[in-house]
Amino acid sequence: MSTGSNKAVKIFKKLRRYFKEQDMYVPSLGEPFRVLIATVISARTKDEVTEEASRKLFKKFPTPRALASADPKEVAKLIYPAGFYKTKAKRLVEIARIIVEEYDGKVPSSPKALMKLPGVGRKTANIVLAYAFGIPAVPVDTHVHRISNRLGLVKTKTPEETEKELKRILPKRYWIDINWMLVKFGQTICRPVNPKCNECPLYDLCEYSSNKQSGKR
Repeated sequence: MSTGSNKAVKIFKKLRRYFKEQDMYVPSLGEPFRVLIATVISARTKDEVTEEASRKLFKKFPTPRALASADPKEVAKLIYPAGFYKTKAKRLVEIARIIVEEYDGKVPSSPKALMKLPGVGRKTANIVLAYAFGIPAVPVDTHVHRISNRLGLVKTKTPEETEKELKRILPKRYWIDINWMLVKFGQTICRPVNPKCNECPLYDLCEYSSNKQSGKR
């Protein structure tokens, strides 16, 4: 195992232990259609807004067939104030239509098929694979990209590069946990501005904290 892989495994073992001690929420597998739709809604939208928008949408349109026949204007009202709610509403109806017409009402479980759906990129596809189907995948959002670089796990410029590097240095058994752990970690400890380094369980493994101590920042 390489030095990078050793460090990555140490970090994720520490994070797992930390979240267990903090008794923090660990996601379980969700229903694929709901995971997909909620993830599309979540883009550039706060978690609490996504949750409420998804709740209202699924109450009215609980299945792909129901959503496929919905009026996008009604969908837009239900998911407001999610970011770009009008555009997302049209995409959600189209996604449901494609799922009904091309996949017999079932969300596909291959990355290629998922990324053919309107508004579904690599991150969304990987979230569905990991958290709806339990298929090892590495969903990379802003938290995962930022924190992976801050820790010194990777030195990348794009989320796609970060995904590739994390897959290279981490065994598959860690892949599914990467996103939720680093997102939660980024929201609570390793914040974009003024990270709580004095409370961080990864302080001794972090390149950012090391540079901070030596005055390289």
